[in-house]
Amino acid sequence: MIGVASVPSSHVYVRHLQPVPGDGANELPNHDSVVVLPDPVPARVDVPGQWWPPRLLDAHWLAEQTEVQFDVLHVHFGFESFAPEELARTVEHLRAHRQALVLTVHDLHNPHIADNTAHLRQLDVLVRGADAVVTLTAGAAARIEERWGVRATVIGHPHVVPLERMKSRRPQSDSFVIGVHAKTLRANVDPMAVMDAVIGAARSLPDATVRLDIDQDVFDRQSHWHNPVIGAKLLDYRTFADVDVRVHPRFGDDALWDYLSEIDVSVLPYRFGTHSGWLEACRDLGTSVVASDCGFYADQGPVHSFGMGIEHVDASGLVAAVRASYENRTPALDPAVRERQRRTIAAEHAAIYSTVIQEMR
Repeated sequence: MIGVASVPSSHVYVRHLQPVPGDGANELPNHDSVVVLPDPVPARVDVPGQWWPPRLLDAHWLAEQTEVQFDVLHVHFGFESFAPEELARTVEHLRAHRQALVLTVHDLHNPHIADNTAHLRQLDVLVRGADAVVTLTAGAAARIEERWGVRATVIGHPHVVPLERMKSRRPQSDSFVIGVHAKTLRANVDPMAVMDAVIGAARSLPDATVRLDIDQDVFDRQSHWHNPVIGAKLLDYRTFADVDVRVHPRFGDDALWDYLSEIDVSVLPYRFGTHSGWLEACRDLGTSVVASDCGFYADQGPVHSFGMGIEHVDASGLVAAVRASYENRTPALDPAVRERQRRTIAAEHAAIYSTVIQEMR
């Protein structure tokens, strides 16, 4: 039995690194079974289900815990609130207690912060201190080896949408809906930069419309995401007859699956980034993806790419990408294929855990 303290354990990505419950695959061949510990409750909880900032990265908290026992600490997300010096102390604590550290590098550039300096300094500690490094694409692995001289194991992203939901048929529609979701105007999301080109592309296609969604937090003065200036500019698109602008609370999972099933293509206006769970959800549901060429989205799955960086957008390339998504529709992935992939991913992680534990002995 391998005890894994995952940072976090409640994230959908982490949950889907484990075999499907009840499918007979929980016992992984040639490896010990893996038990993932629940997320420790943070010192201050502001929202239901909150796991951040993760106590498992606090060396002082770890030193005080006698009941928290694990063989491997597996870090995915949530380390942005810890200084490199604090992370170094956590690495030292793990070494002293012969507990292995596994790191999955999801983000080479933190999508929530434009200035990536601090994120790279944190990765400097974690990548070099890890007993094993995992990432999602060959492109990201090459970048990791280039910067840190560390070889990462490449393991693909598991499904995001529940397997049962993937079996549902998409609703029928006579129009081709191009979706742009502004979300909460996260640091790497710039919908204003793409909207005019997307509308132009829609007008060149038969029966195409544009749907622009905005999270309500953008207009809430009490919200961290309050951004009335950009929010007002986005609302101006209500004057366009062929643009459906919707403002609503942040989608829960079921509402998100409904939304992605109602649009035919999702345009990801990312100025910077690395990988995308949103992209995987689109693949699960048969929604095409048009994504900027930053990061490694095209390595992660089939996308129609266009040029977009910190200061530029290739508008003609974006129009071409949207038109390509119209001409080459993306079928939903077979849930049975995704289930088999999940079993493989679980076995690959169990193998990594077994190896690093053996090497610690």
